[in-house]
Amino acid sequence: MKEMLQQAKQEHYGVGQFNINGLSWVHAILDAAQEEEAPVIVAASDRLIDFLGGYRTVVAMVSTLVEEKNIQVPVALHLDHGKTVDNCLRAIDAGFTSVMFDGSHGPIEDNIRDTRKVTAYATAYAVSVEAEVGTVGGMEDGLIGGIQYADLNECIRVVEETGIDALAAALGSVHGKYAGEPKLGFDEMDAISRAVGIPLVLHGASGIPKHQLDRAIKLGHAKVNINTECVTAWSLQLRNTLAADLETTEPRKILTPARDAIRETVRAKIREFGSSRKAVSLKK
Repeated sequence: MKEMLQQAKQEHYGVGQFNINGLSWVHAILDAAQEEEAPVIVAASDRLIDFLGGYRTVVAMVSTLVEEKNIQVPVALHLDHGKTVDNCLRAIDAGFTSVMFDGSHGPIEDNIRDTRKVTAYATAYAVSVEAEVGTVGGMEDGLIGGIQYADLNECIRVVEETGIDALAAALGSVHGKYAGEPKLGFDEMDAISRAVGIPLVLHGASGIPKHQLDRAIKLGHAKVNINTECVTAWSLQLRNTLAADLETTEPRKILTPARDAIRETVRAKIREFGSSRKAVSLKK
């Protein structure tokens, strides 16, 4: 993921991270990225690992489909919101190529200490590491939290003292659906981006209008995380399919249109972030 984001930051586009919630998501995300010739980050939230079958199962799902589908674009497999140092290390051992350690809810000293442990281990495996400062609001996997803006000095410390590759600095975005138009802290964003120098990560990007996304990307957000828009498209199509044919019990007939809805949502976001056709230059 590190190389993806460095190029995206330099060229002012965003690489989409799309969270998986089952096998249909893996199919849809990979197909969309291949069709758009875009680098892509496939992510599994740490809180869903057991539901998905474990770290090794997630790696097997993604790596096998990359091979079976002959996917030619760069694909990173990312652990989203790693809850503990041990969980991040388990993901690395299983074959994830990128991990996020989320120590944002604790004291900054603990966040730095534990993030450093993750980066020290990840370096030996050429695995990239993301950390978070401040807290993104809203609901994530059933947990509700408030927004706490990232502190500039804490962001600098985390980057300088841990050696991370990407920083998620909470600046007003939320997980889940927004009530009204989101208000991002662009002045703080600009100051943090200039100070830390590494790619920034925008969590809770579903529902942020394009003019705000464009500005965030211009200010250094090279990784843009999407989940809510995909699950919304999936669930709406699933309801419509079932309502249109109350008698069907054929899983493929029920699930394929919902998978297609995810794919089209991912394609639209890739275009919105400006990463279409960027896989070609990354390979070079």
